[in-house]
Amino acid sequence: MPSAPDYYQLLGVPRNASEEQIRSAYRKLARQYHPDVSQAADAPERFKQVTEAYEVLSDPEKRQRYDMFGNGQGPGDFGIGDLFEQFFGAELRRREPRGPMRGADLRMEIEIDLLDAVRGGDRTVRVPRLQTCSKCDGSGAEPGSQVSTCGTCGGRGEVRQVQQSVFGRFVNVSTCPRCGGAGRTVDRVCARCRGEGRERREQDLALTVPPGIDDGQQLRVAGEGEAGLRGGPSGDLYVLIRVREHALFRREGDDLIHLLRISPAQAALGDELAVPTIDGEEAPVRVPSGAQHGQMVRLRGKGVPHLGSNGRGDQLVYLDVAVPRALSKEQRALYRRLRELEGAPEQVDAADARGVFDRLRDAIGGE
Repeated sequence: MPSAPDYYQLLGVPRNASEEQIRSAYRKLARQYHPDVSQAADAPERFKQVTEAYEVLSDPEKRQRYDMFGNGQGPGDFGIGDLFEQFFGAELRRREPRGPMRGADLRMEIEIDLLDAVRGGDRTVRVPRLQTCSKCDGSGAEPGSQVSTCGTCGGRGEVRQVQQSVFGRFVNVSTCPRCGGAGRTVDRVCARCRGEGRERREQDLALTVPPGIDDGQQLRVAGEGEAGLRGGPSGDLYVLIRVREHALFRREGDDLIHLLRISPAQAALGDELAVPTIDGEEAPVRVPSGAQHGQMVRLRGKGVPHLGSNGRGDQLVYLDVAVPRALSKEQRALYRRLRELEGAPEQVDAADARGVFDRLRDAIGGE
């Protein structure tokens, strides 16, 4: 079983750190690992760990107990810490969640076209989630029913069980089994949500996709997760973006790659051609005379918009010199004559060969 993490090490502070040092360290790490900021795979888990460490070390009572016994005890364990506190007559409180509780965060994945990622825009997503009950408005009570203070806990939402031993008094505090921590009871619970105050429904939400978003990035929609319990706030919705492959373009950062096929004659003599762009219009491309297979021509500002800022990437047009597989009688005669005029080709040295291989790799997609 893995050992429990050291909260001081997680926050990077000494064991005698002040409250201000602990608060400052947590704020720095929380900004670093927050899922909205960090793209690291372990960011959610690291964020959870540093938050847990801060919740303990920022509370003087919890910190004192942690310094004495660590965090290896679970809610139902009874170890040396309990024995110590009973021996000196202390009250040990074990609390379960009560009162308002925040709803769970939701995560979903959508697939969009490359054109949608470039242009951005609004779209509608259907989200199944727990929402506030439409019949009781989250109260858990059937409309018209009588609401009264819980007679078991007296409205506190928790019950205390006292056990006396030779070492002292042991007090266990738990959520009231009758009212579930609400502190009140109703004579008739809501028939639709069975008293929970939430029901599962699907809802269409408007989602704004910013121009320039890339595959694997996620959008956070605050307050659109599951509804909270007992009047607690709703969680958040995280939408993971997946971008479909395009038939004509491949994205690299904010640049778009396009392959333009030309003939050997066009490569040798040069040509003025037009290529498609992601905006739907054609752009002129000048093929220089003596162009090589895999050579690149740059179209500035024809790529993907920079996410969250002005400007765009470029469209990189790689030339693919296509040798004909079948020749007519006249073409064959011309190629023979051309071969006689050219003579034997010059040998390529090692440095030039590496450049050729790089261009070939780029032209066929980095394989």
